[in-house]
Amino acid sequence: MRCWWCGDDALYVAYHDHEWGRPVHDDRRLFEKLCLEGFQAGLSWLTILRKRPAFRAAFEDFDIEAVAGFDDTRVERLVADPTIVRHRGKISSAINNARRSLEVIDEFGTLDAFVWRSQPPGEERPDTIRRATLERLGAPPAAHRLARELRRRGFTFVGAITVYAFMEAMGLVNDHLEGCAVRAQITG
Repeated sequence: MRCWWCGDDALYVAYHDHEWGRPVHDDRRLFEKLCLEGFQAGLSWLTILRKRPAFRAAFEDFDIEAVAGFDDTRVERLVADPTIVRHRGKISSAINNARRSLEVIDEFGTLDAFVWRSQPPGEERPDTIRRATLERLGAPPAAHRLARELRRRGFTFVGAITVYAFMEAMGLVNDHLEGCAVRAQITG
């Protein structure tokens, strides 16, 4: 059994089975996902997933230092790139968030150390994960706390819903449904 949301699209199924919800501790992948969640705002994740190879090419595989160094000329090239989401505000946000990520890395040693301290305690999580539970849950307190902290540090496109999607994808929470084969793999 799989979670309902991936449907039967092969790319989405592969994402569900091999990426979503598995704990990630690599700074580059954490930064990439934070950026892509921002780009997703108002769009479907499948749209972003299909464009992910182009995003990786356009954003130097989400090398944080490289993206932090993007200038106005680079922004104009990205705005003109039809293979990605050409939203100037989201592009500028990714660059800003790279710069803010470098500040976080200076303070905490890694983006990973900063992000994972926001993993919610067990008492903030439902005992059983079912579709109805997730549909009424909304962003939990930990997502609101992390979103506030990110905004306080100058990050943009990091509302609680976006941050919660990031937390789910990066494994800070395991929102695979009860009975999903991946849930069992993650929880061991």
